[in-house]
Amino acid sequence: LTITTVTLATGIWLEVSLRRVAVLGDDPARPAPGSGTNWLLVGSDGRSDLSPEQQAELSTGGDLGSSRTDTILLVHVPALLSTEPTALVSIPRDSYLEIPGWGMDKVNAAFAAGGAPLLTQTVEQATGLRIDHYAEVGFGGFGAVVDALGGVRICLPEPLNDPLAGVDLPAGCQAVDGRNALGYVRSRDTPRADLDRMQHQREFMAALLERIGSPAVWLNPWRWYAVPHAVVGALSVDEGAHVWDLARLAWALHGGATTLTVPIGEFTGNASGAVVVWDIDAADALFGALRTDAPIPQLVL
Repeated sequence: LTITTVTLATGIWLEVSLRRVAVLGDDPARPAPGSGTNWLLVGSDGRSDLSPEQQAELSTGGDLGSSRTDTILLVHVPALLSTEPTALVSIPRDSYLEIPGWGMDKVNAAFAAGGAPLLTQTVEQATGLRIDHYAEVGFGGFGAVVDALGGVRICLPEPLNDPLAGVDLPAGCQAVDGRNALGYVRSRDTPRADLDRMQHQREFMAALLERIGSPAVWLNPWRWYAVPHAVVGALSVDEGAHVWDLARLAWALHGGATTLTVPIGEFTGNASGAVVVWDIDAADALFGALRTDAPIPQLVL
């Protein structure tokens, strides 16, 4: 079989095998389409599909209650003729936002209360951006993809030892397996806690996509089977997403992206616990720029 034949067959298999879920509604109150394409990427802490042994191996804890979001990333891929780079924006999971039908609470609570549809609705309302596509990965699936790729290389300026996240890594550049990769993107045992965690998540996303595009991966025939099957087992997407949409997203992120966190006004506490309050003016400037494919304001960067 030629590589072209294998690639075509794999693409067709992925297209028919992707797990699709109803996420994006047709509510006329949704934001109007803007320039480019907006993805909401979510890493959930759902572990109902993991055995007790797998939960122990991944240090996920045993709480099987409502799933919450460990990672929320907004990706804006500019229109084809735009000269602006792709933007990868972390949304703190403790962001204190208006949840439609529920009142003010952490954005994390939207996912726990109404799953992907309510989370997406909350993000659209807070940002004014129309979400075009949604993708979600759970604990087990994330580790399986990393292992199928034969590990992903990261570089740590300092050692990272966090028993709660199940990770103990030395300083320096190294390839991590699925278990350690999950611990790396989940750990908050660093000086800046959630801010460092979000930075790690963005950096790992870039490293993961670089690994996926590496010839060293695809010159190994075993990866032709292992990687697509791991992706299908890990990923849930919206009903309108196709394999070519995922390919374009991967290409946009692989080529480098502007990475940042939603501008934060303050860290505080209330009845919802410790919360993050956005800097409304700076956040509006950021989302306004993304809506029109304009340069991201310097005050945000």
